[in-house]
Amino acid sequence: QLNMAKKTEEFLKEFKEGPLQFKPTYKFDLDSEVYDTSEKKRKPAWTDRILWKVKNLCEAASEEGKFPEEENQISVTLNSYVSHMSYGISDHKPVTGTFKLEMKPLVSDPLVTLNPEGEWSAEQDVLIRYSAAPELPSSAWDWIGLFQVTFRHVKDYVTYAWVEDDEIASSRDSKQVYLSASEIPKTGGEFLLCYYSNNLQSIVGISEPFQV
Repeated sequence: QLNMAKKTEEFLKEFKEGPLQFKPTYKFDLDSEVYDTSEKKRKPAWTDRILWKVKNLCEAASEEGKFPEEENQISVTLNSYVSHMSYGISDHKPVTGTFKLEMKPLVSDPLVTLNPEGEWSAEQDVLIRYSAAPELPSSAWDWIGLFQVTFRHVKDYVTYAWVEDDEIASSRDSKQVYLSASEIPKTGGEFLLCYYSNNLQSIVGISEPFQV
């Protein structure tokens, strides 16, 4: 039924599935590996399935005319696709799949270079100088965040500055933004500056580590 539906239903056509190298996973008598012995005697079926589809960011952007179409930035490889016959709490047997996910960077070189200016401390306002590549699709919603070097997620910022609202100087080659002294952590430590692009939904520039 699924293979037939994949030929006729448009939304299913791009989904992939691994080979069915395990026994049908439905319908079993409870707490057993015996197929249905009830009066209905239902035929065994591969009811439990795992399908996947990858839609790359660059594909979505090219559909909107923002970027040229490029090779896939995300690839998925199926490592295993198995059923687990030892489970008996249902008339189905569970199915699991494990995948290898590879992601290529959207850009090979940073679109923004960042540098903290002077010594940073919580005793005075501080300055950030940055320069952006011409191809950066900049936005008024872009921001520069101050992160600890051990950060794991874009939301782990300590504080941030809007690149437009907090700009204090601009030239052909670079721009300056400021951070208020009240936003700088008094405990100090090792930090990074990261430029977040709203259009690309990604960090596109990271400074060298520096001390506060």
